[in-house]
Amino acid sequence: MIELSYSEAAMLAVRHEMEADARVVVLGEDVGRGGIFGQYKGLQETFGSERVIDTPISEAAIMGAGVGMALAGLRPVVEMRVVDFALCGMDELVNQAAKNRFMFGGQGRVPLVARMPGGIWDASAAQHSQSLEAWFAHLPGVVVVCPSTPQDNYSLMRAALRCGDPVVYIEHKTLWGARGLVDPSLEIPLGKSAHVRRGNALTMVSWSRQMHACIAACDALAAEGIDVDLIDLRTLWPWDREAVLASCERTGRLLVVHEAVQAAGFGAEIAATAAEATGCRVARLGAPRIPVGYAPVLEAQSRVSAEQIAQAARTLRG
Repeated sequence: MIELSYSEAAMLAVRHEMEADARVVVLGEDVGRGGIFGQYKGLQETFGSERVIDTPISEAAIMGAGVGMALAGLRPVVEMRVVDFALCGMDELVNQAAKNRFMFGGQGRVPLVARMPGGIWDASAAQHSQSLEAWFAHLPGVVVVCPSTPQDNYSLMRAALRCGDPVVYIEHKTLWGARGLVDPSLEIPLGKSAHVRRGNALTMVSWSRQMHACIAACDALAAEGIDVDLIDLRTLWPWDREAVLASCERTGRLLVVHEAVQAAGFGAEIAATAAEATGCRVARLGAPRIPVGYAPVLEAQSRVSAEQIAQAARTLRG
């Protein structure tokens, strides 16, 4: 076990995969100097500029080149800097990477990892603070990953780089400095959730940075004698239906919490599936349908706090 930050854990995962597989390459803006969050620190010095490739400022070109590399047999890590900028490369991802295997009968595969840091970035306003994971979960042909801890960021990054299909890998912008113990030998398969806390009062499901607010809410609820069954999905597609539905069967109540706008968020898919399969009571908690403001008082309106989560749990429990 070693203590690493969220950023260091991801960098180490990419390094280990590059050492193990010469097909793994990195391309994107500023990756040669380590990336804006330090997530590629030291990789170009080790592997050279032919495997850690600095690109022009064109997300469409970066994503398009990554798709071509993948079809040619490489396993590229495609750096989008933040998910907001990835919108400039959506055609290459949505109409090419996601559909190639299906449209050509499996003759081509696109094993790329598109890194798109998401979520509210402190004092960064509406164009740099979006949570768009539901867009990609809606897209047939891609895997969607949202790690919440350094361990998950290490193990899931390695799993994503070994996946034969395109992976949209959404790390939270404000978790880069979060530290934790990492076991480099621990393998976590895509699609497997983590059971963070055990309880029978209700089931709570979340992912990414919002998990940390959920943990704080669960601590407050435990002091009131309300024990929550807390599940970190980690992967949104495929998501761990078996674990979530088993918990809902036992507790009879489900609260899904996410940082993304609640309207049409991925929480609706989880809630509907659980209600249809188990008949449990369901509730969702997400951000209001507003752009994230720059001023702290406006930004706070888009955040889902531990206090709000605890209150939603109390209301659901009745």
